[in-house]
Amino acid sequence: MTTLDNYDWKILNLLQQNGRLTNQELSQIIGLSTSQCSRRRIALEQNGYIEGYQARLALKAQKRQVQGLVEITLSDHGPETMESFHRQLSANQAVLDAYKVTGEYDYQLKVGAHDLSGLNDLLNELSSYSGVSQIKTSVILDRLKENQIVHQQEQPS
Repeated sequence: MTTLDNYDWKILNLLQQNGRLTNQELSQIIGLSTSQCSRRRIALEQNGYIEGYQARLALKAQKRQVQGLVEITLSDHGPETMESFHRQLSANQAVLDAYKVTGEYDYQLKVGAHDLSGLNDLLNELSSYSGVSQIKTSVILDRLKENQIVHQQEQPS
């Protein structure tokens, strides 16, 4: 599969919105046979266009009602420091997403904690990692759009 056609893009978009769609449901929506949808889906998976399927858990199910964005600057960019920092990040379950970025800081993390006290403990832990010279944090107040999914805002009763 070298180039994707409109049917492939439709399958990808639909699966991104609802990864539980069956091949039969996909075929009804986009107008291909079930077997064609199945072959295309398998090809998309085998060619790395679909990395996997997973459930998106609500914050209450994750027990991480407080989430934050953390900007981290390292004091040293040597291979040992960076490898050590990467290992520590990988082992930390409270780090939900981690990105090495360009700009004023070196890494941007999305983290989660049960409460503000837990977030404070996590920030203290992150600041103790080898090579960390600066941490800047923002608490996420509301999730408007995440993974291209628009979150519905709860209406006050």
